[in-house]
Amino acid sequence: MNKRRVVITGIGTVNPIGNNKQEFFEGLQEGRNGAGLLTKFDTTEFDTKFGCEVKNFDPTVYIDKKSIRRMDPYTIFAVCSAKMAVDDANIDLETINKERVGVVFGSGIGGMDTFEKQHDAFAKGGPKMISPFFVPMMISDIAAGQISIQFGFKGPNYATTSACATSSHAIADAFMLIQRGSADMMLTGGSEASLTRMSLGGFNALRAISTWNDRYMEASRPFDKDRNGFVMAEGGATLVLEELEHAKARGAKIYAELVGCGLSGDAYHLTAPAPNGEGAVRSMREALRDAGINPEDIDYINAHGTSTELNDINETKAIKTVFGEHAYKVAVSSTKSMTGHLLGAAGAVEAIASIFAIQKQLVPPTINLDEPDPECDLNYTPKVAVSRKIEYVLSNTFGFGGHNATLIFKRFAE
Repeated sequence: MNKRRVVITGIGTVNPIGNNKQEFFEGLQEGRNGAGLLTKFDTTEFDTKFGCEVKNFDPTVYIDKKSIRRMDPYTIFAVCSAKMAVDDANIDLETINKERVGVVFGSGIGGMDTFEKQHDAFAKGGPKMISPFFVPMMISDIAAGQISIQFGFKGPNYATTSACATSSHAIADAFMLIQRGSADMMLTGGSEASLTRMSLGGFNALRAISTWNDRYMEASRPFDKDRNGFVMAEGGATLVLEELEHAKARGAKIYAELVGCGLSGDAYHLTAPAPNGEGAVRSMREALRDAGINPEDIDYINAHGTSTELNDINETKAIKTVFGEHAYKVAVSSTKSMTGHLLGAAGAVEAIASIFAIQKQLVPPTINLDEPDPECDLNYTPKVAVSRKIEYVLSNTFGFGGHNATLIFKRFAE
């Protein structure tokens, strides 16, 4: 039986370099830097004092004030990006069969801001100070629930959580649900609002994030010899995935086609990737097999590229293992150099960046790449975007716990 084809018909995002699709596309093209000193809380006692915050975003454009008070920031990012995507896809909510539209949406951490504020209230006044909205605001599945409630979508509905691979897993699941006929349309993606005291302190304790407080605009520098950790970020992204014939029947515009996904586990370490990127090798090979294409068909790799010592070397080795000599011909870049690392939302934001590359026939840059690590010797598209013929894009995300996910997007053709 032939698999049902799946296309992307709507996108929405709010992230550190753009509060909507158009701003994000412009940011990718110009190499915009999303880093800045943190403004959400006093960072005096923290080793890291910067991150990539969402800037000048007004959620009341998309959500009423009463609802906002009952949502954690991660859910606000989720619902706002979903509303952008639904509008972008021009979905007629009056006529569409809502039982055939589902939501798979993830968050790596969930409502950390809510957890911290409610813990503060508990510490000051005891359990009677805890809000009845504490649990439903905090849990990491509630974004998927809120999206379905906002639009009345009654198809498959759940959340994914797999650290930095979270939203790529969500997209992969949505893809497979449509392929097997369980839905005709899926809203999918991820959101994260982890620029909080406990999250920052936790990642500092883990020594995973950069401490370049005097050079914070240069701190996210994937594949550079001087990299010293990733830069935390926040935001959300939603994609509308749709079965091809369903999209054509309603006259939808089509951004790209999702043609393959590959998922694997390292079974190796809580936070470190498997040696030589062995798990990443398998996820990329499985995605290529699923798409029915050869490594040489890939024109651009949107790398996981976290700006950490272990990831960047091991991902480079994995690319060389999978692509052989083509590894030196394919364009590679890490858009985390611009956006920072959105953790559970990274895969969805980078899926949209991959679609941007196909739409614009332009490889977004790896900014801040001054001198590549000698062990990172591929074409990482340093500093500026590069025009290139792009038919296929491969996007990697890898998460703590050994979770690996690879997606392949194709320029749409009948």
